[in-house]
Amino acid sequence: MKFLVLYSTVEGQTRKIAEAVASHLEAQGHLIELTEANQVGSADPGTSDAVILCAPVHTGRYPAAFVRYVRNWRSILNSVPSAFISVSLSIASTDEAEKAEARNYAVDLSEETGWKPEFVLNCAGALKYSEYDFFKQWMLKRIVATESGPVDPKRDYELTNWTEVKRFVDNFIDELATDEE
Repeated sequence: MKFLVLYSTVEGQTRKIAEAVASHLEAQGHLIELTEANQVGSADPGTSDAVILCAPVHTGRYPAAFVRYVRNWRSILNSVPSAFISVSLSIASTDEAEKAEARNYAVDLSEETGWKPEFVLNCAGALKYSEYDFFKQWMLKRIVATESGPVDPKRDYELTNWTEVKRFVDNFIDELATDEE
């Protein structure tokens, strides 16, 4: 099968997730087009058998270029099998209300754009303290400390569950194979 893996990234973790998805699909013999949503002439999802989109949430919003892509291509995205990986630190929270809010980001995106992916994974991203300015580092350390999370600013922390990402992709592939039968 030919898959479009399209992503938007802010700090690079979502790109890393999309690359892992593409690599996992390629290892299974699938053809992959991997591209970023904000590239001029971003890929036409109608040229693929299936689509996996990945985007991060920052301050409660997906990147504007990603939302614009989804809105512009929604009719085609709704006509091919599609999956969505929503990346947010909030999904790693111990607070159930925060996790519920994180799960709602994808629901809100669907309502805003009209795209209805068949599969959605809410996935944790990374804390990249080494890349943050003083204010962002201070703010995130305070938020993370309330959860007893990692706060050493000399280290970066990857919270992505790679096994869960692979399982999500495998389940999507399995469902596509079942639909073909």
